[in-house]
Amino acid sequence: MLTPAQAQDRATALIDHARRAGADAADAIYAGHSSEAVQVRLGALEDVERSESEHLDLRVFVGNRSASIGTSDLSDDALIELAARSVAMAKLAPEDRFAGLAPDERLLRGPLPDLDLTDPVELGPHALRELALAAEDAARAVPGITNSEGGSAAAGARSVALVTSHGFAGAYGGTSRQVSATVITGEGSGMQRDYAWRSAHHLADLPSPEEIGRQAGERAMARLNPGRVKGGVMPVVFDPRVGGSLIGHLTGAISGSAIARRSSFLLGKDGEQIFAPGITIVDDPLRPRALGARPFDGEGLPTARRELVSDGRLTGWLMDSASARQLGLEPTGHAARGAGGAPGVGASVLHLEPGLASVADLIADIEEGVLVTELIGHGVNPVTGDYSRGASGLRIVNGEVAGPVAEFTVAGNLIDMFAALRAANDIEWYRSVNVPTIRIDGMTVAGD
Repeated sequence: MLTPAQAQDRATALIDHARRAGADAADAIYAGHSSEAVQVRLGALEDVERSESEHLDLRVFVGNRSASIGTSDLSDDALIELAARSVAMAKLAPEDRFAGLAPDERLLRGPLPDLDLTDPVELGPHALRELALAAEDAARAVPGITNSEGGSAAAGARSVALVTSHGFAGAYGGTSRQVSATVITGEGSGMQRDYAWRSAHHLADLPSPEEIGRQAGERAMARLNPGRVKGGVMPVVFDPRVGGSLIGHLTGAISGSAIARRSSFLLGKDGEQIFAPGITIVDDPLRPRALGARPFDGEGLPTARRELVSDGRLTGWLMDSASARQLGLEPTGHAARGAGGAPGVGASVLHLEPGLASVADLIADIEEGVLVTELIGHGVNPVTGDYSRGASGLRIVNGEVAGPVAEFTVAGNLIDMFAALRAANDIEWYRSVNVPTIRIDGMTVAGD
């Protein structure tokens, strides 16, 4: 894997080859990743894995025609051939009047912000093995745990570089540190499993492996001997592990591409009150050490903190340059790049700002409801907002958690769900989408 500086040099060389091959404009993005992981089970080493990958993608424009192609061969000869092939492909592509690089005047200029994404502490196989063993041992030590699917620990590094033909060049790196455990309780058909998993850029930002393991064991025990819930209309409370998916449905609905295609349930609601007053949802890609943090977007535009929802009111769309041109607006620094092709749209580091109530206060007046800890399936219609997903979790009876339940569905419409959403104060900052416990009244629960 190349260093960020080396990756930027290779991307720059590819842009030069593309211009010489006849491209009017081009951008190149490098993504490299290396990782080492150790898996243990029942106290014994089970697997050690090492992986490394890198890819350099080129997008060229000939007039309003474009083509994209990528390679993992970074030699000069391979890049010269890649550039020539991509230009030849672009000449045969259909015209797209919205295609093109980001506006020159909006590119990030000057030094990149330091987001502190790289851990200087190296983790070798022995250190990873000790972390994995400690997590699994703590999980198996929880009374009632009968078996284990293992503990694991991993350390990785990545490099990202983006270069455009109209003046942007930037690169950054980062590390990842992960610890997890998965255990089983019960016997036969009554067995239940659960896990705990944490990831961070810096090892120092992870909980201890013992805490991660204990959480896995306690979660598994909480699922033992689940009952069935009686169906009806009732409050549904979403655990932070699953509540972030609701924010994901929001960002998908406000992407410029969905609005341009007129395929969003929030079409026409720009500037409207879609959540209750007091609800604020923020995208903060410049948050130091955060998972998903990035100094520039997939087109070389600067990233910045933005309230997507401010005091319950939707503040606008998330746009790359192509969707902005379609809508007659300006790009917002939310272009996201995958493995090849044109940019898409995506947020970086999302959070729902916490409310004032504790979880106990949030559920205190619920006579009958459910606390969802796991969601199953993908029953969400992005055009209408209709929502229906399988779930498991815990009953809430007279303001108290009253035991595990499984095999039920929760349903509603996202517009109504957003309007009814209330947040507790228990947010934790360790995901790319961070939310506190969420309560939504008036949902339909289907069980017995």
